[in-house]
Amino acid sequence: MKISQSTLDKIEELFKALQYKVRYEKGNFKPGSCLILEAKVVVVNKFATMDVKIAALAEILQQISIDETLLNENQLKFLQSIRN
Repeated sequence: MKISQSTLDKIEELFKALQYKVRYEKGNFKPGSCLILEAKVVVVNKFATMDVKIAALAEILQQISIDETLLNENQLKFLQSIRN
């Protein structure tokens, strides 16, 4: 997977389509996803490098339950490329 702003944008769009909100916060923590009052939230360190952000978000995509009916054909292809 190419490390670029475009790739990061595509991953963020996947989360948006899956009804997750991606938040970039400062702090010393591991990236992750959680439910806060029924809202699906992914938190990533805003000071992490782009490759770390992409790797963290890709890893979260592999860990969460995904309703593929929420994704269009291009998003499904991109998701498959992340899973491989």
